[in-house]
Amino acid sequence: MKEILFFDVDGTLYNSEKILPASAKEALLEARRNGYEIAIATGRAPFMIQSLLEELDINTYVTFNGQYVVYRGEIVYTNGVEKDELSKIIAFGNARHEPVVFLDAQRMIASVGNNEMISESLNTLKYPYPNIDSTYYMQNEVYQTLIFMEEKDEHLYREAFPNVQFVRWHRYSCDVLPKGGSKAAGIEKVLEKMGLTLNDAIAFGDGINDIEMLQAVGTGVAMGNGHERVKAVATHIAEHVDEDGLAKIMRQLNII
Repeated sequence: MKEILFFDVDGTLYNSEKILPASAKEALLEARRNGYEIAIATGRAPFMIQSLLEELDINTYVTFNGQYVVYRGEIVYTNGVEKDELSKIIAFGNARHEPVVFLDAQRMIASVGNNEMISESLNTLKYPYPNIDSTYYMQNEVYQTLIFMEEKDEHLYREAFPNVQFVRWHRYSCDVLPKGGSKAAGIEKVLEKMGLTLNDAIAFGDGINDIEMLQAVGTGVAMGNGHERVKAVATHIAEHVDEDGLAKIMRQLNII
């Protein structure tokens, strides 16, 4: 078996219209025919990529930025912020009128209704406003929480909660992750199951939450539309996702 390929979703597989380009789909299928294992590595929840997994016949994926990892249909690793810590973060946000959204493998639940920051952020993912239950995390396993606040206020959370990570993905929203949680950590769980090393993996991404992943693997590819900090750590830079950048770089790397 050749290496395994890990693909971020938004801005890497999905273009600016949140659509999988035909060129990207064919490139992935050709890579599989060439002997590569195909996997997803995303900040999204499993339920948010179900149609993509089915379309590409993928059953290995790192979701929630490494907090929920599945290898060939089997859950091999889960993680999340401790409930006590999460409770403190929520209380801190409530005092500032900054809400949260909880995510598990099946659904997302908002702590409040009719919030503009939640609406705008989730609209970029083409997702409707969630159902509301402010105590959902107390009775359910939550693998990722989104906190909604402006970037200028992010330092307040970082200073108050040094044992967690706040990874921004939208001008109004950050993923709340356990310290040390990342796509890279999730990828390691997959590679352990396969008997491979990080050098055997190739990863493709564009966002801040892809930095650790691109640094960790043997070959890290940043999309041309990616954040400058992501490009700075990549071994290769592709063209823009809207210009068939993924398929083109896969040809340059002789994957297809």
